[in-house]
Amino acid sequence: MTEFYIGLMSGTSLDGVDGVLAAFVPDDSTPSAAPAQRLKVLAASSAAFDVGFRAELLALNSPSHNELHRAALAGNRLAAAYAGVVHSLLQTAQVSGIQARQVVAIGAHGQTVRHQPPGGRASGASCGGDQSYTLQLGNPSRLAELTGLTVVADFRSRDLAAGGQGAPLAPGFHQYLFSQPDAAVAVLNLGGISNLTLLPPASSGGAVLGFDCGAGNALMDAWCQQHLGQSYDDVGAWAAGGVLIPELLVDLLDEPYFAKAPPKSTGRDLFSTDWLAAKLKPFASRNPRDVQNTLAEFTVQPCLTGISSYQKNSDRLIVCGGGAFNTHLMTRLQASLPGVAVASSAEHGLPPLQVEAAAFAWLARQTIQGRTGNLPSVTGAAGARVLGAIYLA
Repeated sequence: MTEFYIGLMSGTSLDGVDGVLAAFVPDDSTPSAAPAQRLKVLAASSAAFDVGFRAELLALNSPSHNELHRAALAGNRLAAAYAGVVHSLLQTAQVSGIQARQVVAIGAHGQTVRHQPPGGRASGASCGGDQSYTLQLGNPSRLAELTGLTVVADFRSRDLAAGGQGAPLAPGFHQYLFSQPDAAVAVLNLGGISNLTLLPPASSGGAVLGFDCGAGNALMDAWCQQHLGQSYDDVGAWAAGGVLIPELLVDLLDEPYFAKAPPKSTGRDLFSTDWLAAKLKPFASRNPRDVQNTLAEFTVQPCLTGISSYQKNSDRLIVCGGGAFNTHLMTRLQASLPGVAVASSAEHGLPPLQVEAAAFAWLARQTIQGRTGNLPSVTGAAGARVLGAIYLA
């Protein structure tokens, strides 16, 4: 029978909440007593963070005054924002005759404000299991009360406890959704942080790889906000009109994280505006538009290196996240991968801003059914684990 789940995601771009209502529909074409389930997004909704809340979430990525109190209040506010998206999804669903009671659970990632995986915050520093942690705000108990639905949250912690990075977690979903029998597929999420999933041909039986590449849109967005007063560079037009500063690109790429082999994950803990400001000091007199062009290339190059290092014979690259709408980034990716078909995830059945939310609907379903959600080949965990904590309605 068809099962309904809601997935919610607020990522490192800090732009807001994306949500989907997903139906897992039996695939009658599967020759099996237990048909595989195919995913169909029935409704999508989003809610933008206002400027003040975005600034507060950004501030909580670094040590600051009274941060425990402020983080708790931010978690409450985030739960309310999540609940608003859920109610919007349910209103749309009711038009099709789907009632709230039919939704099995909500999968809510929460807002990451600190991420220190084994090995340090991805800067190369030594960090054992007792020193590793990950923190996502969201108050799932409050979300369950506000929606009356079961909530699955805290997906990263179990993988981290098993010695893994706790991220990225989307590769298992990418395998479920995008894997092809005889084609090597790369999936690139260009969010605030970029992450890459490398899917070997399903018929090969090879292991899926995945890791965070580096800064995605986060630093480009911050620079655009600083100089244009805009939250992002629309279609990458500002960057496209600039000129690369080669010596700045070299300095940006001279970061120990890029030399680390997977498994690895990172976040704003490392690629912060303070990190960028330090890198830009010798280039203070350069044209800001040229800096934006260079930041765009800084986003692209680690992704290209990841593909060339770990999947030399890629057949296609599927791009999701907000960066899929950045024409300049997409052009640079295609120009650098002439033998690879580069396309938005929309061309493969799921719009770019729905992929991560759908991933957490899928992860919630895995948890509710007692199935594992992580891929040890991606995170480095000691084994496959059932992820998340369940907050019953």
